[in-house]
Formats: sequence, C-alpha cells, structure tokens
Amino acid sequence: MIPQDYTVIDLEMTGLHPKNDAILEVGAAKIRNGEVTDTMDILVNPGRKITQEITELTGITDEMVKEGLSPAAAFHKTAEFIGDDILVGHNIIFDYSFLKQQAVNEKVPFEKKAVDTLKAARKCMLRPEKKSLECLCDYLDIEREREHRAIYDALATHELYQYLQKTYGETNPEVFEPKDLIYKTKRQTPATKIQKIHLKELADYHKIELDIVWEQLTRSEASRLMDKLISQYGRCTKD
Repeated sequence: MIPQDYTVIDLEMTGLHPKNDAILEVGAAKIRNGEVTDTMDILVNPGRKITQEITELTGITDEMVKEGLSPAAAFHKTAEFIGDDILVGHNIIFDYSFLKQQAVNEKVPFEKKAVDTLKAARKCMLRPEKKSLECLCDYLDIEREREHRAIYDALATHELYQYLQKTYGETNPEVFEPKDLIYKTKRQTPATKIQKIHLKELADYHKIELDIVWEQLTRSEASRLMDKLISQYGRCTKD
C-alpha cells in the first residue's frame, strides 16, 4: 500500500555534517489522503554565525535566527508535529541525520520509516539526468515560491512524491514502500567549564568578539574553535 498519509519534511542547515553543523530551519507539512492538512515552519538559532555562503544559498541571516528556537526546542516541536507518521523527503536520510543527532543529544528515541523521493526518482525516471529537487521541479514544472527555504522545499517534495507514486506506483511499487531510516551517532557533550574559560581568555587577549551561544557550545565545537583561533591569531603569551 503506497502511503497517502505522511509528514513531508525539509531542513536547512549551516553545513553538511550533523556532528559539526546545525539546523537553521525546519519545514514540514502534514499530509492526509494526499492533501496538505497542516504545516510547520520554524527558524532555529544554531548558536553560531551563519556563513556568507549559506546566507546566499538560503537567504537566512544571523538577524533572522536571533530569536529562533534553540536546537533542543526545535527538535521537540518537530518530533511532536511528526508524531507517528511515515516521513517523506528528498534524500531524507540527510535531513534525518540532523534530527537523529539532536535526538541522541536529548537522550530520546527517534526511529522513523520513510519514503525517499530522490531514490524513487533515480529508480523510475530517465530524465532529467540530475535528480536534485531543483532539477526535478524545473523538469516537472513544480513551482517553489522560494528555493532552499524549508517549507517551500517540503511542499515541492510533496508534489513530487504525488507525481511519482501516481505515475510509477503500479510499475514500481517497491520504491514507495517505507524503509527504516538508520543513522548511528554519538551524543554531543556540552563544552567543559575549563574550555569556556580558555576560549574567553584567548578571545579577550586577541580582542576577538565571539558570536556564539555559550550554553549550546559542545565539547568538540569548543576544541575546533580553540584550534582555529590559535592557528589564526596565535596563543596567549605572558609578558
């Protein structure tokens, strides 16, 4: 039975790696009998500056996420919205990996089944050659109000899924069977008190303003930031 009830989801992130990067925006739509019945669109404060590259790609700025939800609050709101639904997404394992990382950090279960429109398109469609969401939307004339914004990409993915399952569901039903999402990761522990002290001392010594949310800083992030600052500015030296 091809799912007609599901939650379609898309995330925007600061980068490509769940262990090093963070969620910026979550867009999701609740689908019942193939129709949108509810939507969710939330901005997330990642606790770090957004690179110019990401801002140019998404249009999301530091000012926009300043009052956004914390990563923990955003995860819990997203998990509540999804409930027990099957997920649908384009390269869904990528989005899921970021949510799973936050779930592990929060010490809560987050096991899901999903249908991946990227895998379905690769299996069923000869054209276009590239199967990115952008290329498929252009090829199928699926409109997106804005590219690389979570809610609009989620709604476009819903339209793509509906096209795929209606067109290829009878000939390739197996690609629309929900599969378990598997992503293994370890919990990110908060930065230690001594790490924060050393970072603040280094920043003060070199007169650097650190634009980070200290409460969200993890131990690995603190280590990478310390190494970056020392490499760029040097260590603290005593008179």
